[in-house]
Amino acid sequence: MIYTVLLVLVVMFVLKSVIIVKQAEEIIIERWGKFHRILKPGLNFIFPFIDTTRGISWKVNQKDISGHTYSYYKMVDRIDMRENVYDFSRQNVITKDNATISINALLYFQIIDAKSAVYAIGNLVEAIEKLTQTTLRNLVGQLVLDETLVSRDKINHELRAILDEATNKWGVKVNRVELQDIIPPADIQQAMEKQMKAEREKRATILNAEAEKEAAINIAEGKKQAAILEADGHKQAMILRADGQKQSRILEANGEQEAIKLIIDAIAGNGKPDQYLIAMKYIETLKAMADGKDSKVVYMPYEATGILSSVDGIKQMFDRK
Repeated sequence: MIYTVLLVLVVMFVLKSVIIVKQAEEIIIERWGKFHRILKPGLNFIFPFIDTTRGISWKVNQKDISGHTYSYYKMVDRIDMRENVYDFSRQNVITKDNATISINALLYFQIIDAKSAVYAIGNLVEAIEKLTQTTLRNLVGQLVLDETLVSRDKINHELRAILDEATNKWGVKVNRVELQDIIPPADIQQAMEKQMKAEREKRATILNAEAEKEAAINIAEGKKQAAILEADGHKQAMILRADGQKQSRILEANGEQEAIKLIIDAIAGNGKPDQYLIAMKYIETLKAMADGKDSKVVYMPYEATGILSSVDGIKQMFDRK
């Protein structure tokens, strides 16, 4: 019976003295209530009943039957050294222009010193949560509503820097802070929606006006170019028509000159072409006057004697022939 009791005690001693620590976990060991050492991942041995583990208060999130998430704290002796994320409850904060908005945030932090996380703060997770809420309230209180709605990245950066510095003594590294929702009151939301609608309508009106302006400018420019081209074409056509008439008259005059010259040369080699031309024109004019259907009185020009002398000259040329 005694041997059995001793065997049981030995087995219990061995089991109590052996602790296996998982990867990314650490365990705080106290001896006689005083910090002794930290157990790293792997197989570790302690003295039972002399060495004890020191736990840490940890926040646990769970869902109930209806699907709602609730949180509670419990003591755990294994400290998780991985990066942890906490979704803090929504809180109301007041902006610089006295607008009340609702904000909730996500916090990503990691324990880098298990000893400080256990001994430097009583409840690590709750302390980080409260520090985040108060710091966020202070940052938003320095901004007006419009700045708060558009300065999400700025708030995240400043909040992370402040939390990282404040939690450093707790052995915690704050990696990221993300604001999930920034919800203003219902009346402000309605006013913002009306303002956005008015801005969109304004931009649409401006764009339509710009489009109509561009269209009018393009139409006017097109008409201008068409008028210029039409005027230029008309000008070129008139120039070409005048040039053609000029060339035609020149050719006609040259032809008539050549014809008269040939006639004069054929009639008499030493004739006078000017007298011949005047006489022929005069005879043609008299013929046209005589052929008129209306009753007309024909007067002989005062210088007709000169014309007749030209005709007489033509007669003399034929007589010499």
